[in-house]
Amino acid sequence: MPKEMNIDKTKPVMVTGATGYVAGWLVKKLLEDGLTVHAAVRNPDKKEKTQHLDAIAKNSPGTIKYFRSDLLELGSYAAAMEGCEVVFHTASPFSNIVKDPQKELIEPAVKGTRNVLEQANKTTSVKRIVLTSSCAAIYSDATDLEHTPNGMFTEEVWNTTASLDYQPYSYSKTLAEKEAWSIAGEQSNWDLVVINPSFVMGPFLNPESTTSESFRILEKMGNGALKTGAPKIGMGVIDVRDLAIAHYRAGFNPEAEGRNIISAHNTDMLELARILHKEYGDKYPIPNKAIPKWLLWLVGPMVDKAITRRFVSHNVNHEWKADNSKSKERLGMTYRPLEETMVDSFEVLVKNEIVKPSK
Repeated sequence: MPKEMNIDKTKPVMVTGATGYVAGWLVKKLLEDGLTVHAAVRNPDKKEKTQHLDAIAKNSPGTIKYFRSDLLELGSYAAAMEGCEVVFHTASPFSNIVKDPQKELIEPAVKGTRNVLEQANKTTSVKRIVLTSSCAAIYSDATDLEHTPNGMFTEEVWNTTASLDYQPYSYSKTLAEKEAWSIAGEQSNWDLVVINPSFVMGPFLNPESTTSESFRILEKMGNGALKTGAPKIGMGVIDVRDLAIAHYRAGFNPEAEGRNIISAHNTDMLELARILHKEYGDKYPIPNKAIPKWLLWLVGPMVDKAITRRFVSHNVNHEWKADNSKSKERLGMTYRPLEETMVDSFEVLVKNEIVKPSK
């Protein structure tokens, strides 16, 4: 058994990939609660990546300190982890558009996880590690739902259908999480709590950071790329702000343990588009109807490499359903409405003129 869980909030906490989309909101929560955050980032000198966190720290009781770290560089998390009792490992690449999945997804995810957790084995202060995994480590396609015990994705279900050639992002998250559980099982100094979010939406703290898949989809909805129709792809959605709260509680709640599905809504991409269309459809070319499955099957691969015919067959017009009851019971989670998430997300693109009104 790990050390008895009694986290001292006067000690610093480490957050990997602190400038990221999800991590930014977690850092904000930690700073507002008065904690000292050791922000492990690739390049602390890139002020455009850190200025939003600096601004939050300036108006918060907490303190932020930056440390140069790299997922693939052994020992690079040593200084940042020193003295920390809680480690939040959020850093991992998220993209469906890659040329070399082994190099761009698998290695950073798996080796990075191993690097952080093995450093924890050398850092006597560490009591708990919170790992940002994904529902992608539970499933590849909505049709995987058919093979679950009760027709629902739960924490007991693992992704068995992803590979290097199909859904490599899901494969990377599955391998990284399994690596984490393997390392955790070989020691007794710290415990591991895993967060498995569904698709993350919600406002961006740093509009300069436009590399997330969420941002890419929102932009396509607003710039006319999907004006012929939105694909009815079954998916779960979680607001990034609620996800940050889940991470925070996973770090400090003694009851937190194991895997935790963090997903607020069982939905599909067409519903997301329709919410935005209702609010912004008079000004922006947001779709309000479904693109026919046969058409997406035909032209999808030519428009987007991630939309393979296998993906279309296994996700379009298929229900997605996950059980989030554990998150409510163990982490005390409550989730905000989907409309709030979508409107707040799109508003960031409007305010920063990333999407332009129709003429």
